Order: sequence, then C-alpha cells, then structure tokens
Amino acid sequence: MQRRTIIAAAAAAAGLFGAGGAAWAQAAYPSKPVRLVVPFAPGGTTDIIARVVAEKINPVLGQTLIVENKGGGGGSIGALEVIKSAPDGYTLGMATVSTTASNPAINKKIGYDPVADFTPIINIAATPNVIAVHPSFPAKDYKAFLAEVKAHPGKYSFASSGTAAIGHMQMELFKSLSGTFITHIPYRGAGPALTDTVAGQVPIIFDNLPSALPFIKDGRLIPIVVAAPQRLSVLPNVPTFKEVGLEGVNRMAYYGILGPKGLPRDVVNKVAAAVKKTVDDPAVKKRIEDTGSLLILNTPEQFASQIKAEFDVYKQVVEKQNLKLD
Repeated sequence: MQRRTIIAAAAAAAGLFGAGGAAWAQAAYPSKPVRLVVPFAPGGTTDIIARVVAEKINPVLGQTLIVENKGGGGGSIGALEVIKSAPDGYTLGMATVSTTASNPAINKKIGYDPVADFTPIINIAATPNVIAVHPSFPAKDYKAFLAEVKAHPGKYSFASSGTAAIGHMQMELFKSLSGTFITHIPYRGAGPALTDTVAGQVPIIFDNLPSALPFIKDGRLIPIVVAAPQRLSVLPNVPTFKEVGLEGVNRMAYYGILGPKGLPRDVVNKVAAAVKKTVDDPAVKKRIEDTGSLLILNTPEQFASQIKAEFDVYKQVVEKQNLKLD
C-alpha cells in the first residue's frame, strides 16, 4: 500500500511538472544571454540603434543582449539567420525596411516571406534617409545635383548598404522618377559604404540619416535631399523629396525587433516591455533621438501592420518601375 501511494504521488508530481513545465520555462525567460542579430555590418543606423538599446537593457530584461552582425545580401543573410533559429526567444533580429520590405519585394529568391515568417515584437524608431555627396562633387544643392547627374548619365556612382537595401531601392526609384542614371555600388552595410564615400572612392551615397549625420556635421559629406515628413531641424536648408516633386521617394526607414515565426506571446511581451522600459531612460532616449530618429515603440500588432504595408508599397514600386536585381 505504501509503495502504491509513493508511486501515485510521484506520478502526480510528474503530471504537474509535465503540464506546467512549458509555462514555467517561458515564465523564467530569459535564463541565458539573448542574441540580437543585426543584418548589416557595424557602423550603420541599424547597428547604432541595436547597440544603444543592448547596452542598457540587461537590468530590465534580466540577461545580456548580445549584438551579432551578420551582413550581406541587403540584410537577407541576417534575416535568414533569425528565421532558421528556434522560436524560443534566444535569437532575435533587427527589422529594417530593407529586410522586411524592399529586399524581399525585388528578390523573388530571397528565401522568406517577411509577413509570414517573422514574429514582430516592437518598432523602436524611424529615421529619415538622405542623398549626400563627397565634398569634391561639383554640385552642393539639389538643383545643381539634378542638373549634373542628368547632364552626365552613367558618369557617377552611388553607394548603398547592399543590393535591394532601402538605399538602393530608394535611389532606383529616384532615378526612375527623375530620369537619371547613376551606377549602383553595393556594400555589406552602411558602415563600409560610408567609409568609401567619405574617402572619395564613391561620390554619392543614399543612406539613413543617423549613420550619415556625423560626417555631414563634420563637413565630410554634403546633404542634398532628405526623405522625411518635413524639413529637419538638424538640416534646415535641405529640402525633402516631396518639396522637389518626388513624393514617392519620401519614405522613412524603421528599426524594430522581431523573432522567428511561432515565438510565444509571453516572450514577445517580455522583450517588448523590456525595450520600452529601457528607452524610457532619458539617456537612452536622447542617444536615439540625437541620431535624428523618431521613437515609435508600438505594439506587436501595429508593427506587423507596418511591415505588411511597407512590403506592399515596395512590391508596387518594383512592378511599376520594372526594377531588377543587379
């Protein structure tokens, strides 16, 4: 009798832990460091925002957020790294317009569906984009820039963070709408693209403002036109694409966090809440806003809607402008 009682008690205990084990494991998340994949080389806006958050999130999340750069393929290599990971919250990724909209819109063989294959968590910030030139470029404002590239089709080249990245796609849209031809030079991220443009190896760059702004402030790059809702206080003399008659190019970039498909909701909520609380720190908020970024911090559902909307826009752009991969 005693033996049967012990066995029954053991079975009951096993059933208790078996039924609640998954919930207990999720409640304990995270129990080890979390990897945050940045799908571009160090130095670009995606990397900057990821590291600003990762540096301060530990006390809130309860574990270290380790930034890991996986550049290449216009962000697709890093995106695929996230998709192929286990949906347990220990591999997350930075989401950009390049990885969730412009790249998959033009690259039919990219290997993932940006709407179906990710679990959106939170959109941290949005940033303006800018066309900038090396100081040696013969034009220093938009009117002169347009006249110069129109007068010399094929003479000039532009750098971007990668083939099918937002800088590439927006410049291709600019070219189509303005009737110009500028050769594309893709890089493995904004960092190396900026390095070569600042060095004068490439005369033009289409980049996110946060990564380009320090070079603009130092006079090592000259801003020509920005993609922003209105003129920026940091660049009051630089027109927006809407002002110069190219409203279709006037789209901002976003930087959020997502996970692979099937990420448990409690993990999503834990990460989203930790990011929000981290950015509530005035020092963190200031560092992000000082890059020229606008804080968003929306819900997973709102971020999912943004991703779908942006993907739909770039699919239409690709079709309308008949854009192809290089």
